[in-house]
Amino acid sequence: MAITAREIMTPNPVCVRSSDPVHEAARRMAELGVGALPICGEDNRLKGVITDRDIVVKVIAAGKDTRAVHAGELAQGEAVTIGADDSAEKILATMSHHQVRRLPVIDGHDLVGIVALADVARALDNPPVGTLLEALSVDR
Repeated sequence: MAITAREIMTPNPVCVRSSDPVHEAARRMAELGVGALPICGEDNRLKGVITDRDIVVKVIAAGKDTRAVHAGELAQGEAVTIGADDSAEKILATMSHHQVRRLPVIDGHDLVGIVALADVARALDNPPVGTLLEALSVDR
């Protein structure tokens, strides 16, 4: 039986609100020891993911104030997600296709976890190295 996202994800992810300043997102990342947080709207729906790289490249390096830019401003388009019952192979394929290292896990309309590339690599007996490298090549 295939290993699913539900089995390898980190459950109960902490969200940053789309209206929160980027400074608050960075503070939460540091506090939790993570490099990314889901962005949730006031309606608790997933709007995207903010990464430490987003903050450095799109805010700090651009000379913007981390207290004036809101996390929601960094959410681009529709968030790439994976279903809670999707297989590790499908997760890896999705990560590779979208060149991301982390995916929010959705059950119905609810955000239930985050799965990282390392979680998938540990779950697969023989992960395809080329696909792993492709997912690692860019982190948006």
